[in-house]
Amino acid sequence: MVAKNRKSAGTTALAVREGEEPWTPEEVAEARAELMSEVMRLRSEIDASEGALAGLMRDSGDGAGDDQADTGTKNITREHEMALTANAREMVEQSERALERLDAGTYGLCESCGRAIGKARMQAFPRATLCVECKQKQERRY
Repeated sequence: MVAKNRKSAGTTALAVREGEEPWTPEEVAEARAELMSEVMRLRSEIDASEGALAGLMRDSGDGAGDDQADTGTKNITREHEMALTANAREMVEQSERALERLDAGTYGLCESCGRAIGKARMQAFPRATLCVECKQKQERRY
């Protein structure tokens, strides 16, 4: 399961696992387009969430006459919206990092062991930074 780098048109091709076909320019373009589309979608989601959060924060002081259940519901809604926004921001960062790795030619290389992550895994989860083996080790530590 050694990473193979191939030269094509004077540039280093993206790493693949033993037995995998090299990345085609179309596949690389598709991965890039998917990541860029995801970044745009998530940024739109973040903008909408921030608008909703602003409204929730503004309304949190207007609790005069609210009973405890209303106050609790508002708090839960606000915390849920904050968690969704934080998750979307994290996914934007991961997607932008994947785009940077594409530009640098390191897309598909495990950040832990340096071996190829695998083309199929990258196509299924374009933000992957660890090979399956390293991801399993990481999850066992937590």
